Amino acid sequence: MRKKMGDLPPMPPGYNITPGTFQPVVRLSRETGEREMVLMEWGLVPYWSDKHKMVSNCARDDKLRTAGAWIKPFERRRCLIPGEFFYEWEVPTPEDKKHKITKPWAVALKDDRLFSFGGIWDRWKDRATENVLESFAIVTVEPNELLEPFHNRCPLIIEPKDYDRWLDPGHPSRLPVDLVRTYPAEEMKAWRVAPLKDDGPQLLDPLPATALESPQGTLSLF
Repeated sequence: MRKKMGDLPPMPPGYNITPGTFQPVVRLSRETGEREMVLMEWGLVPYWSDKHKMVSNCARDDKLRTAGAWIKPFERRRCLIPGEFFYEWEVPTPEDKKHKITKPWAVALKDDRLFSFGGIWDRWKDRATENVLESFAIVTVEPNELLEPFHNRCPLIIEPKDYDRWLDPGHPSRLPVDLVRTYPAEEMKAWRVAPLKDDGPQLLDPLPATALESPQGTLSLF
């Protein structure tokens, strides 16, 4: 079922969004060619899949034009996912694994403005019930100097001036591959937070004495 945002009650803010949930996504309308916001399931289910099974909630930039689940969506079905921050987790040490310790970091833009992840989406139809599911994945790229010390990937962030190019399906020979790039480290901030539990703004509270070292020195977290 297609879920238009205008047909639904307002959504409360989410501070611990997980794959498998429905989230607001911006794309171009098939009918009008204008931008529309709809709800899609986070975790892409390819149109050719035999069952409702997520391939991944993220799509690596180096596989967008080679992996079977990503090729057509990248060519024709790109989207934007609004956000104000995201989390990344440090690679756990053997000791962390032993004690089931997780070390999440919150990441946002320095000016705290709303931004958009670059994503791809697809439409899958259940052959048994005829129900239609629309789902998406966020494109990921190489980390910048801010994220590299604790994670090996970074979500793709699209600048507002590039929204039209990213959303326009255009021709497969003119894909916006130049927009698939790492966001500048100097325009972002990151801080350690407590292991995520439940939901709410308290999840963004920084742990004391957290700082991130980079080749340029200690980066300001706020």
